[in-house]
Amino acid sequence: MTQENEKPLIELNKVVKNYTTEAGVFPALKGIDLHIQRGEFLGIIGKSGAGKSTLLNMFTGVDQITSGEVIIHANGKSVTLHEMSENELALWRGRTMGVIYQSFQLLPMLTLVQNVMMPMDMSGLYHPRKSRERALELLEMVELSEHAHKLPTYISGGQQQRVAIARALANDPPLLVADEPTGSLDSVTADHIFQLFENLVESGRTVVMVTHDKGLMPRFSRHVEIVDGELIAPSPSGRRLGWGQEGIK
Repeated sequence: MTQENEKPLIELNKVVKNYTTEAGVFPALKGIDLHIQRGEFLGIIGKSGAGKSTLLNMFTGVDQITSGEVIIHANGKSVTLHEMSENELALWRGRTMGVIYQSFQLLPMLTLVQNVMMPMDMSGLYHPRKSRERALELLEMVELSEHAHKLPTYISGGQQQRVAIARALANDPPLLVADEPTGSLDSVTADHIFQLFENLVESGRTVVMVTHDKGLMPRFSRHVEIVDGELIAPSPSGRRLGWGQEGIK
């Protein structure tokens, strides 16, 4: 086993995120410690406003931390996110992780295959023939190859989410992060999307998914719950404890 593989894929150490509002400083994250291992299907579960999407933004580098550190060990490198410039971070993120949003964020003027190829172009990995072949392979993986040349408005919401997953896989990243990816889908379609994530984990990916749905807890390989910017876990007696308290790892 290599030294990199002995380390967690993601380390969050004492991560604090404060927002300044008219009412004063709002602490969105309060000293988060979290290690995410390779091959995990991790669920981050919490109500609206609990801080789960903010937590996701910390290890995607979309937002800056107030204090603490976020370290990613991937592709043979250990990267401390808050020490990178915006340009370095954007390029690194494009090659290291795929991000999937509830709102899909497909470009409406591009066909499905063009949408899937877009991350390759943005990361400097575009090749006219190979990129198109890979995009078509990914659309076939999510069972949408027959729609490859359609615009997003001509397919359903569940199909658009599958295109978004294919796009997130374009650069073969070791990490996928998904922010409420099933929140706007019906239960049957949401289950199909969840099964797709499970298949990706079985193939060796690491998937981190944010959700408000506690019913999904048993389907994750591990889950953490966030309340008011803090990670919590149930004690043996059923009483909730902070993750920093005795008895909680």
